[in-house]
Amino acid sequence: MNGKINVVIHQKDFSLKKKIFNALKYLAFFAVGAVLFWLIYKDMDIDRMKDVLQNDVKYLWIWVALFLGLLSHISRSLRWNLMIEPLSHKPRLLNTFLAVMTGYLMNLVLPRMGEISRCGILARYEKLSFAQLIGTVVTERLIDLLMLMLFTLVVVITQFGQILGFLQKNPGIEKNAVSIFTSPVLWIGLPVIIVLVIIYRKTLKHTLLFRKVNQTVTLFKEGFSSVRTMKKKWTFIGHSFFIWLMYYLMLYVVFFSFDFTRLLSPLAGLTTFVLASFGMVAPVQGGIGAWHFMAMEALSIYGVPNEDGKIFALVAHTTMNAMIIVLGIISLLILPFINRRPKATEA
Repeated sequence: MNGKINVVIHQKDFSLKKKIFNALKYLAFFAVGAVLFWLIYKDMDIDRMKDVLQNDVKYLWIWVALFLGLLSHISRSLRWNLMIEPLSHKPRLLNTFLAVMTGYLMNLVLPRMGEISRCGILARYEKLSFAQLIGTVVTERLIDLLMLMLFTLVVVITQFGQILGFLQKNPGIEKNAVSIFTSPVLWIGLPVIIVLVIIYRKTLKHTLLFRKVNQTVTLFKEGFSSVRTMKKKWTFIGHSFFIWLMYYLMLYVVFFSFDFTRLLSPLAGLTTFVLASFGMVAPVQGGIGAWHFMAMEALSIYGVPNEDGKIFALVAHTTMNAMIIVLGIISLLILPFINRRPKATEA
């Protein structure tokens, strides 16, 4: 009896430690983002920023960006419904959309929590399997990763000259990049690691790292297999391209809001979008700091001064997240009301 009690106590202690560890981890990520944001903007000319925001910004394009962002969220909801259909239940599009927006809101609070929360919401209101919904979201994220890689490939192919020119104008960055790729540590260490992996491959199969990698590869295979066997796979693929096109245009149209970016090419916008997206991948709430830094650096490739790049990044990032906050809070508030069941009429 005492043994069972000790086991229960141990499990509770482990659960509590895990929660504390996760809380500290998220606080640490937020702190990193906040420090990076402070480092970027600590020397900003506040008076100039106020002057630009009050007199120079063409806010009509900001509203256009918000509309394009809304279209991407609706398309994501439609795509998710396509993935849920094989589960023998087609949820209401409104519920799916509200769940998606709530998920975005939760991601601003805790990184990666949005996927879990939106699956929980839809499972509750549409009586669906939470585990199966998680499976659809995993597939969705794999497709999004593939789309980001595709956009990145386009940037590398079409903007290689501009990136090379930027490195040549900034010898410090070029020197660091060259030193990494010509380092003896890299050229000697990499083959040694490969040889060691081959020699000890049987032992490595039992390690946690190998199991994690193997699990990730399996998820990739299952995800792409589910898309291949989907009844409306071309509609799904169309939504995937449309979502990312809207993401890109949502950022690019903000270029027309500022005099210092309105003449930049669509490919300059694509480069900024891709690099900023990698900043969004960072495990910090809303990509704070990391997104601003990557957007600023991308614009500097095309001759936009860092001071102007900071203003652009602040406006674009704030706009995107303001929409998510507003729609996310509205979604949370109205979900219980639109799913309220009518009381049974008395005989």
